[in-house]
Amino acid sequence: QEQFVESGGGLVQPGGSLRLSCTSPTTIFSITAMAWYRQAPGKQREMVAENDGGTYENYAESVQGRFTISRDDARNVIYLQMNRLKPEDTAVYYCNKAPALAPVSWGQGAQVTVSS
Repeated sequence: QEQFVESGGGLVQPGGSLRLSCTSPTTIFSITAMAWYRQAPGKQREMVAENDGGTYENYAESVQGRFTISRDDARNVIYLQMNRLKPEDTAVYYCNKAPALAPVSWGQGAQVTVSS
């Protein structure tokens, strides 16, 4: 069973920044298309950003220009840099395989709360 461990969440004021990290003892990120997802209270989980390990990236329209997905393949870490955060970005954030790979096992996620 695949495992993912997210970290870096917290409480931040609107307009602030956070960087989330994701590691995995079971998945080699350098050969796997990966993505960040989020789930807000009462809403379905949605894909926020994905990266195929090469030059392809895709972002949800709501975060385009504010969030950046990146990798450190040597350390097997995926990052999500989140800038100019808004209250509507409040959610639990998860990393997992890209949507096309049909992710099944989910980690605990990282809570991000944007509030003044």
